Amino acid sequence: MDALFTAAMALREIGSGPGGPVFEGALDQHWTIGPKVHGGAMVALCANAARTAFAGPRQQPVAVSVNFLSAPDPGPMRLETTLRKRGRRITVADVELVQGERTAVHAVVTLGEPGHEAAPLLSVNPVIELMVPEPPADVAPIGPGHPSAGLVHLGAGCDIRPLLSTQGRGADGGPPVFQMWARPRRVSPDPLFALFCGDLSAPVTFAVDRTGWAPTVQFTAYLRALPVDGWLRVISTCVEIGQDWFDEDHTVVDSAGRIVVQSRQLALTPPG
Repeated sequence: MDALFTAAMALREIGSGPGGPVFEGALDQHWTIGPKVHGGAMVALCANAARTAFAGPRQQPVAVSVNFLSAPDPGPMRLETTLRKRGRRITVADVELVQGERTAVHAVVTLGEPGHEAAPLLSVNPVIELMVPEPPADVAPIGPGHPSAGLVHLGAGCDIRPLLSTQGRGADGGPPVFQMWARPRRVSPDPLFALFCGDLSAPVTFAVDRTGWAPTVQFTAYLRALPVDGWLRVISTCVEIGQDWFDEDHTVVDSAGRIVVQSRQLALTPPG
């Protein structure tokens, strides 16, 4: 089966529900973490369903807010859309990602025009000083022989290069700042791939030696600009890792140095 990200995002309209079109899609074994489908891939697929069903000219999924209700297995999925608002600049839609008769994801997608190419009025971009635009030669991709290869199965569809030395506490013993580079294979990054990268990092709980399953409960991402061709740089940070809950933020920057995605998620802390 084709492992390209564009193939993973493909949708086929199979009918119409009470609120809008119904699509069929599939996320196979190339888009899994362990045995389950990767959350960022499901976010991107829901965003694509809303965009395909309802987007006007130049509109993209500028905000996606997701609740994960169950963890689906790789395979076919149904995406049911409902139009909530169609305005002059903003369109809002609900998307439910369903496998069998079980809803796995409920998403609210806001469609609008992302930021223009003009420089922002103000930008606090932590990535530029920390990461060069392309991964250094000694930063290995996730694939055969990589420490993460047994768990992260995304290497066939995209080139992901985590800086393993950052997957712990900060250099001064402070909060973690995980760093990685990513790009899809054989195609340029697009808005959906940028949203996917908003959930790409290993859980920040690795910094406190909690490395088990850390299920995301709620996730929100903002598409700030359209990515240019090249590597995307990703940093992952947090404010607090509690005994039960932790937060995790991603900042995704393209090769031109522009922030393209920001995300925040609330997840369950793995047991000690």
